[in-house]
Amino acid sequence: MRRLFPRALPAWILIIVVGGLLATQIAMFSITATNVSESNEIVDLYRLNERALSLVRLLQRTEKHNREEIIASLVNSTFAVKIGSAPAIVSTIPPDDVLAELEDIMVARLARYGVVDARVRRDSASSIQTDGTPQPSSDAGTVETDLIALARDFLESDRYTVSLQFKDGQWINFTTPITPAAAMFTPQSVPVYIGIAACVALLSFWAVRRLTAPYLLLEDAVTRLGKDFKTPPVSEQGSPEYRSAARALNSMQKRLLEYVEDREHLAAALAHDLRTPVTKMRLRLELLRNPAVKAALKHDIENIELTVKSVMDFAKLRVSEEEPERIDFWSMVYAVADEYPDAELEDDQDEGERLLCTVQPASLRRCIVNLVENAILYGGKAHISVRATERDLRLLISDEGPGIPENQLEAVFRPFHRLERSRSRETGGSGLGLTIARSLIQKMGGDIALANTAGGGLCATLILPRADPA
Repeated sequence: MRRLFPRALPAWILIIVVGGLLATQIAMFSITATNVSESNEIVDLYRLNERALSLVRLLQRTEKHNREEIIASLVNSTFAVKIGSAPAIVSTIPPDDVLAELEDIMVARLARYGVVDARVRRDSASSIQTDGTPQPSSDAGTVETDLIALARDFLESDRYTVSLQFKDGQWINFTTPITPAAAMFTPQSVPVYIGIAACVALLSFWAVRRLTAPYLLLEDAVTRLGKDFKTPPVSEQGSPEYRSAARALNSMQKRLLEYVEDREHLAAALAHDLRTPVTKMRLRLELLRNPAVKAALKHDIENIELTVKSVMDFAKLRVSEEEPERIDFWSMVYAVADEYPDAELEDDQDEGERLLCTVQPASLRRCIVNLVENAILYGGKAHISVRATERDLRLLISDEGPGIPENQLEAVFRPFHRLERSRSRETGGSGLGLTIARSLIQKMGGDIALANTAGGGLCATLILPRADPA
């Protein structure tokens, strides 16, 4: 169900704007239709009352036996009048309060003209029989066509039936049509409404895109900042809210870069300063006579030097300025695998397909070497394969070792984190290899992931964006 709703802020703003406009239009049409209907009803009641007054005044001055002749001359397509001894409306109870009040008004107003009773009823169009609606001729003009259409609407609308009784017992019964409600949507108005709605939607879309574009730039800047601290600062031009956010982001980037550089320089300085006492220890080691002690101290000094080298490599990780190049990924993997007898490369690559990527070659080679050596060191053998999709390249390196506990698959990427607790470099390393490898690959826009295989062992997957062959 969540897939039916968008997640992006611009889409939600557009939905709210268009939805609000649509709700406003529906409410406006509903209110307008209600007001028009109420207005038409008052006008119809006023016209009915005036027509009754005119008819009664005309017939009141006419002799009873001459009224038929006058009534015959008043009948037309929308107005029917009959005179007789019985009312057309039998019931004396008005159907609603509005008509009851109208009856009282008529009796009070027409009493001086000899009217003693008035009855009013509203009849639906379905209960009224007509002789057929008029049709325009083939050569009818615009005005004639509109008049015929209006006459057709009057014939098909509801009607008021009125029965008035004179003092002499004679009843006048007449019907008059109710003004038909004007259509809110017509073939002529629908294209106009659709055009206006389309214009509003397009303007809303343009305004939302223009309003949210700076925040998309901020999102992109934050993403780039997460991959590279040295990314250029974002522009601080735009709305006040955007300028404040951009200024805060640039300030954070500056402080973060200073903090990281201070730590890197500190680590590099410490590692560099350790080289001098290590060198002195090597010189003094040559003066020892006991071979066993000499061998043990030499081993310890080598471990210290390797640790110092790893720390310096880690400290220089962020300050590396190697330029990216466009390379053949398969060729590099093949060259690295060829250096290790315990590495087995799955050679099923299509000769016509070029697996290109834009990377820092030395850093990428270092990452691949680290993963291959880990597979051989902890799993005895490295099985290497390359997979390619339209968007990325994947290097899979699996071993035959015991694997890693599931809750440690991400922890091994943390600096100085080692699963082997003996602190021996032969069995546990320095705890920086995977950290450096993943940081370098992420700087190139890729990633490294670890997963245990179903048959036992660990599989390391290196992912890189694929470059366009063109």
